[in-house]
Amino acid sequence: MKLGVIGCGNMGGGMVAHLLEMGLSVLCYDPAHDNLERMAQLGADMAASAADLARKCDRIILSLPKAAVIEFVMDEIVSHLTSGTIVLDTSTSEPEISQKMATIAASQKCHFVDGPVSGGPIAARNGTMTMLLGGDQGAIDALRPLTDILTAKTVVVGGPGAGHAAKIANNMLCAANLVLVAEAVRLGQAAGVAPADLLEGINAGSGRSGVSEVNFPKWVLTDAFDSGFTMGLMRKDVGLALDLAKAKGVALDGFASIADLWLTKSQNISDAADFNEITKLDGGRNQ
Repeated sequence: MKLGVIGCGNMGGGMVAHLLEMGLSVLCYDPAHDNLERMAQLGADMAASAADLARKCDRIILSLPKAAVIEFVMDEIVSHLTSGTIVLDTSTSEPEISQKMATIAASQKCHFVDGPVSGGPIAARNGTMTMLLGGDQGAIDALRPLTDILTAKTVVVGGPGAGHAAKIANNMLCAANLVLVAEAVRLGQAAGVAPADLLEGINAGSGRSGVSEVNFPKWVLTDAFDSGFTMGLMRKDVGLALDLAKAKGVALDGFASIADLWLTKSQNISDAADFNEITKLDGGRNQ
């Protein structure tokens, strides 16, 4: 396996660090010189361009910010892919774009698998991410030695695009749960229940979620707000959920007011801020 990573920011860089730690050789490319320099210091090799990396690797991980960038990179590398190469897209992207990329890759006798991840930069660095896989089953099986290193759990959810559809649904729930758990905590406080005690009760019952079990104890109640995932990224994902629902004719009546908080009423929280800071809003007002 000749392994390359395109996109070496918080998530991609964390994956590279873990892969190197596990004894693999990794060829990296990122248009940001600082990211490449950081990877070089870890011991990774550098490619001159995305096309250069594509010519040299038969397993390529993408960790990119949005669908338009994925399309741009695939357009640059597709003619340089060797037969049998598998591209694993760990970004959070759009299902229809993933389907399109899978078709383009197939024209070169290659595979494009969507494998968006959850867990944030810490999980990327530690190899404890969860990955939702969509694509050709044979290609997914061929990726198993790699995904076993990168993740604590993988779930195959369907064909091309299914991984990204599932990730959009997952992040939609995460966005909603952050708002709803914050409201539950404020309600409990008003009734005289301390936040930590309330969460202990919630997490012992049917209302528990990843947000109540992890986000609040780790980043909200501690005022740490340093998860590594930004408001801007979650706003993008909320928009992806709304766009997918519109394209598929699915009403998201319950999610609409929560989406409004993320996209409109929280504009005084910058895109660069930690996404858990949405919990500071009280009905669209900063606490």
